[in-house]
Parts: sequence; C-alpha cells; structure tokens
Amino acid sequence: MARIGITTTVPVEIILAAQHQPVDLNNIFITNSDPMNFVEQAEEAGFPRNCCGWIKGLYAVALNTANIDQVIAVTQGDCSNTQALMETYQLEGLKTIPFAYPEDRDYDVLKLQMDKLIAALGTTWDAVYCVRDQLRRVRTYLRELDRLTWQEDKITGFFNHLYLVSSSDFNGDAAVFEQDIARFIADARTRQPLKTELRLGFIGVPPIMPDIYDYVEKQGARVVFNEVQRQFSMPFAVDDLVEQYRLYTYPYGVFYRLEDIQKEISRRKLDGIIHYVQSFCFRQIEDMIFRKKIDIPIMTIEGDKPGKLDARTKLRLDSFLEMIR
Repeated sequence: MARIGITTTVPVEIILAAQHQPVDLNNIFITNSDPMNFVEQAEEAGFPRNCCGWIKGLYAVALNTANIDQVIAVTQGDCSNTQALMETYQLEGLKTIPFAYPEDRDYDVLKLQMDKLIAALGTTWDAVYCVRDQLRRVRTYLRELDRLTWQEDKITGFFNHLYLVSSSDFNGDAAVFEQDIARFIADARTRQPLKTELRLGFIGVPPIMPDIYDYVEKQGARVVFNEVQRQFSMPFAVDDLVEQYRLYTYPYGVFYRLEDIQKEISRRKLDGIIHYVQSFCFRQIEDMIFRKKIDIPIMTIEGDKPGKLDARTKLRLDSFLEMIR
C-alpha cells in the first residue's frame, strides 16, 4: 500500500480501488501543531514570500513529514500554482501524477482523465465502482451531518467544516472515518438545538485560520453552510461516478459555483456570507463577481499564513455582524 498525496479533492475511489492510502496534504498541514514550520521550510527551500501559504505547506508536508510515495496534483480546476509545485516535487525526486478537471465540465474529457488515473495507479473500473458502493454509507452520513447543522441546528460550524473537509481522504481510512462520524451523528441527534441569532454561509477555500468559526459563534452567529467543504463530501446521489465528479462544483468556474451557492442561501435562510480568499491567489478576483451576484450581505476576509484571527479581522467581523443585525 502506497501513500498517495493529493493537493485537493480527486476521485478518491480510484486511489482506494488501487489499494493505496489517500493523504490530503492540506489537512496534514493545517492540523499540525506548528503549521508555520512548514511555511518556513518552504521559504528556506526558495519559495518566494508572495506565494500562497497553502502551496508552501503542501511542498514541505509532502517532502518532509507525511512519508508520501507519490502525489496526484490537480493541474486544472484548483490552484494556478500547482503546476510549479508539481515541478518542485519532481526536482526532489517525488513522483507526481497530473489530473485535470475540464473547464467546460465535458463528460468525455473528465472520463478520459479518470481513465488515465486508473491506468496510472493500476486498477480497473470494476474495482472503482466496488469502492464507490462501499463509500455510499459514509457519504450518506456526511449529508446527514450537514442537514443536522443547518436544518436542526445541532452541529457547530467548525465541526461541520472539520468532517466535510476530511471527506477528501477520509483521514486515510474510510472504515474508521465512517465509525467516527456515525458516533458523532448519534451524539448530535440527542443535543438541544443551538440558539444563534444569525445564520452565515462560508464560501471560498477552507480557511487557513480555522478559529474563525468559534469566534463568530461567540458573537451570536453560526456558519450553517460551508460551500467548498460540502462539495468535497460529494452531496449528490448519483450512480454514475463520472457524473458525480462532473456535478462537483469547485473545479469548474465561479458561475457554476454560484448556482449552488444561491440555491443554498435560499434553502438555509442565510443572513450573510463570509467569503474567504487566500493571499496571492487568483481566486481573489472572483470576489467582485460574488459581490455583484449575491444579494445578501457579504464580507471578504483574506488570509495569508496559518494562525489565529488577528485583531483587525475580529473588529471587521464584529462590524459586519452588527450591520446585519
């Protein structure tokens, strides 16, 4: 069993069908007790200061900590820096496998990419669909966890974020992850509903400072919609695996994402949106599109390196929540 690093969500069923262990490098980076150490390692290796903190973390984690055998790098549909990141891996002797989501969501092109990944990892479509069937229950649990968050108000925004973002690799062991989330949901169902004044949505990439969830809850608000994290969980009940990854919104452009966001704003009765953008990321440009198309209050927060919310961001959050009130 090889440890296969991933730079973002990919068809994890293929990795598992090949009897390898998926490892989301982002999650290893941000949950480490000292994630800034990875950023410093990358900068010492030569990464420029004005480069995304996530990219620096992915570089150092893959090479120095996670015992990764090879990396699947998403060269289209995620970060514009991934191509260069992949080349730095190759420079250090780490094998990489490119994977690209087609911008136009073309079914045949996406299937071809999945065919190539299946061939690269040495498995078959039959084995992949067998794994897909095994993952049905855990994906059902993820949908239920999300429903308990926004419909029954029994799960905090942070734990919604934590479980959904972990579904990119199921923490390396889908069976153990399924047992964990089943226990968590069983406990959540027994709780009294959380009483918060404001209901927020969180759009954009997962934050590099995850204490944002606890902070807004202390101010009387709660995140009941984590856009990208929810997409990682594959909230689509479809039989066709290619279609499942075609429905996945994150890689396919801002307007396709907007359709999902606007539907969830209405369904979840959101009072406001926090749009998180990463410093030095091309996705910052999308903020002006969201501001023109989303018709509820929206606040943009920019993060750079891992750490806690700074005083200025806390003050801006306070003002934003008071404005909504």
